[in-house]
Amino acid sequence: MNSASGWRAIRNFTSLGTVTGIIDEEETQFMSNCPVAVTESTPRRRTRIQVFWTAPPAGTGCVILKASIVQKRIIYFQDEGSLTKKICEQDSASEGVTDKPILDCCACGTAKYRLTFYGNWSEKTHPKDFPRRTNHWSAIIGSSHSKNYILWEYGGYASEGVKQVAELGSPVKMEEEIRQQSDEVLTVIKAKAQWPAWQPLNVRAAPSAEFSVDRHRHLMSFLTMLGPSPDWNVGLSAEDLCTKDCGWVQKVVQDLIPWDAGTDSGVTYESPNKPTVPQEKIRPLTSLDHPQSPFYDPEGGSIKLVARVVIERIARKGEQCNIVPDNIDDIVADLAPEEKEEDDTPETCIYSNWSPWSACSSSTCEKGKRMRQRMLKAQLDLSVPCPDTQDFQPCMGPGCSDEDGSTCMMSDWITWSPCSVSCGMGTRSRERYVKQFPEDGSMCKVPTEETEKCIVNEECSPSSCLVTEWGEWDECSASCGTGMKRRHRMIKMTPADGSMCKAETTEAEKCMMPECHTIPCLLSPWSEWSDCSVTCGKGMRTRQRMLKSAAELGDCNEELEQAEKCMLPECPIHCELTEWSQWSECNTSCGKGHMIRTRMIKIEPQFGGAACPETVQRSKCRVRKCLRGAGMEKRRWKEAREKRRSEQAKKSLDSEQYPVCRMKPWTAWTECSTLCGGGIQERYMMVKKRSKSTQFTSCKDKKELRACNVHPC
Repeated sequence: MNSASGWRAIRNFTSLGTVTGIIDEEETQFMSNCPVAVTESTPRRRTRIQVFWTAPPAGTGCVILKASIVQKRIIYFQDEGSLTKKICEQDSASEGVTDKPILDCCACGTAKYRLTFYGNWSEKTHPKDFPRRTNHWSAIIGSSHSKNYILWEYGGYASEGVKQVAELGSPVKMEEEIRQQSDEVLTVIKAKAQWPAWQPLNVRAAPSAEFSVDRHRHLMSFLTMLGPSPDWNVGLSAEDLCTKDCGWVQKVVQDLIPWDAGTDSGVTYESPNKPTVPQEKIRPLTSLDHPQSPFYDPEGGSIKLVARVVIERIARKGEQCNIVPDNIDDIVADLAPEEKEEDDTPETCIYSNWSPWSACSSSTCEKGKRMRQRMLKAQLDLSVPCPDTQDFQPCMGPGCSDEDGSTCMMSDWITWSPCSVSCGMGTRSRERYVKQFPEDGSMCKVPTEETEKCIVNEECSPSSCLVTEWGEWDECSASCGTGMKRRHRMIKMTPADGSMCKAETTEAEKCMMPECHTIPCLLSPWSEWSDCSVTCGKGMRTRQRMLKSAAELGDCNEELEQAEKCMLPECPIHCELTEWSQWSECNTSCGKGHMIRTRMIKIEPQFGGAACPETVQRSKCRVRKCLRGAGMEKRRWKEAREKRRSEQAKKSLDSEQYPVCRMKPWTAWTECSTLCGGGIQERYMMVKKRSKSTQFTSCKDKKELRACNVHPC
């Protein structure tokens, strides 16, 4: 910082903290009227003031450092530019290590929770280098587990399953790792991927999943990939849902920032694959990681949040032993939300009437759902999103209506308990509770507990293949009509004799959902045409649109990408020539002369291409000196005599070749068969008189061919 003569430079600490010492006492001193500030000792130009400063205790918040320039008691530039620096303590997650202790859980029974994930990563919130076409959240994968198994943690190293989620968005290996820890895991948490990463809630509901916890497995972890990215994810690690008062947490709301899995060294969303060798520890991303990072901030501020997760308790099972009573009743939380009285459909969305409600998916008093649909006829303003075309409502089988006061209202069944044995036949159970007793005060006769037999590893000999119990059924693959659902189990131990396990690890069965009503697929508007694939001449360009309605509403055969030809100004065509011909003979028989060589134009220049260079070259040549006067006449006579002798010798040779046949002279060459591109000329020598001798009756006419007009057309 520079100041003119007579100015003072002040560094003012307007928040907590203590200046513990001055480095250069000749240049700097404490201010007498403000003990937490320092000023210069001498009124001269300077570029810096150095002090020792101790930060306030953790949890205080942010500290603001200010430099002021004072002249005649007027302060200039105290609150703007680089003269003000705000320093905030990092979040606990940013310290790089999960250091909170995990205590033993003293709660009783089990609790059921619902996880809901809200992505807030969009071009509006994170505009720098935002990937427009492939942005998404991968499928959510996680589990409720014990403290003996940690899926991932800050300061730890990513497993192969975590790496595949982080780099590829694939949850398959992670789920396999979780199921291999079957003794330490109660529920596998899974939710669908989101393409694109963000849409309004009235267009697409936030993904959610339900899971259970118990005293032994009271922690919850999950992760999902922010894509595209090198290895960036968000999630929770070992979130404890057990309270110190021996109860179950009612609600957790956590804002999330992205973290780096330490397996890929890319710095932008779409960096090429660059494995980190050796592998680094999992850490939160910061705003100072790399100038090319989409989260970079030269001021070192905090990264803007990209997601929020909400975890709500929806039910409890078994006797509860917490001393402090809950403030919220789970029964209230589990009831269906009341229908909205007001229709908030935008006026720009024109729909058909709702179809009748479908039959309930449950034929018993278990909770099911029914569905109705409508068709979007017109969307007058494409910038205003139109709400869903499907509407779901909770329901139960006949005789189980919520409004029927003579009926017991029951909760959903809570997850089956583990099998009582790890090998052979055992039992398992599940429970539900009464949500509402009959109005006449009678007791509910509906069972609140079910028990069934379970078989785990029928053969229990050392040579048997040992597997885990079956996991929970996945959601039905269809939201209406007939679909498929699957469940999985893992191989715990292969046979001792080294043979292959024949046990199935995946099981599938059909599932029925409410009847489907065909609805035309909803598509986003076409994107702008891309740039032409070439810079001149003919090329291709493309445009895309997205499927806005759920794929399971019916087959959508509309094309999502189009391509068309594009024409830019013609590319320059440069002149092309053949190779030079051989040099011709000298044009004189004596004295000085010249000889030439030529080349042909193969392609004429067009559209501003390079012009053709010369096509004819001359070169001087010199033959013997010419004789003058009588000597010249004598030489010409001599040359004429030699020419006659040469012709006579040729005739003599022809007579030797054809001793019996007398031939006419060669005819003139015919015209060329083509004007350009290579043609043919012919000439003939005809038999003048044939011999009567049978020995020479084979005399025939002669024909010669030669090429002509070989220049390109």
